Amino acid sequence: MAKPPPSLLLSFDFDGTLVDHGSEMPFHPAMVDMLREFKRIGAVWVVNTGRTLSHTLEGLAQHNIFMLPDYIIAQECEIYCPGFFTPWKDFGSWNRKARNAHDNFVSKHQAFLLEIQDHLRNCTQAMYLSGGIGQVGIVASSDEELDVICEFIEIKRAKMPDIGYHRNGRYLRFCHVDFSKGTALQELSRLLNINPERIFAAGDNHNDLSMLNPRIAGNLACPSNALDPVKKHLRMHGGFIATKPASEGMMEALQHFFMRGS
Repeated sequence: MAKPPPSLLLSFDFDGTLVDHGSEMPFHPAMVDMLREFKRIGAVWVVNTGRTLSHTLEGLAQHNIFMLPDYIIAQECEIYCPGFFTPWKDFGSWNRKARNAHDNFVSKHQAFLLEIQDHLRNCTQAMYLSGGIGQVGIVASSDEELDVICEFIEIKRAKMPDIGYHRNGRYLRFCHVDFSKGTALQELSRLLNINPERIFAAGDNHNDLSMLNPRIAGNLACPSNALDPVKKHLRMHGGFIATKPASEGMMEALQHFFMRGS
């Protein structure tokens, strides 16, 4: 007999959404109690982050979040679930596709990446980064400088629509446009056989916008500390903007969508 799909899929960005690093209480312990109640009724919860898998696990331990998520989406595209013989393993074939797409992306767009390097060297104070998946990108000297760099990238993307990027603060990482927090969450929902109406997604930064999509998740939220472009996006799409930061705001959002009248 096939396993029934989860009652809900709850997807949270980590830094800034679940955890507020500038607060005296970066993560409110009552959030775990609330997640435990959701799990009791068949929900699963996901950390959907730009961190690597190991860095995500370190962050959970650092903030005493000992009830591990059911799934982790790491580096904005790789889906992991708990394993039998290893603590975490690839969930489905998605990660292999993402890694192959990244390798092909870097190989195909060498001329573009060299042009980016020349532009950074001659016109900005930003640094270029190179490496494996999630590590080819830019560190700008300021958010404002990265705004201008993104304008330059957008001009180039007009002729190369497979070029994507994840932006978080002063940091930008190039990727194939088909692999993001949003498409990874969509793939996870397909594997779990769960419809957008039963999916909750929350984030606070530019790189969360791909999952804050009503076609992917029917219940969208951000904490009070989210960037203004994220709040504007949620207003346009009927999302919920919490009055409190990070985990306190997430409890407020879950209450709004799923516990009204309880």
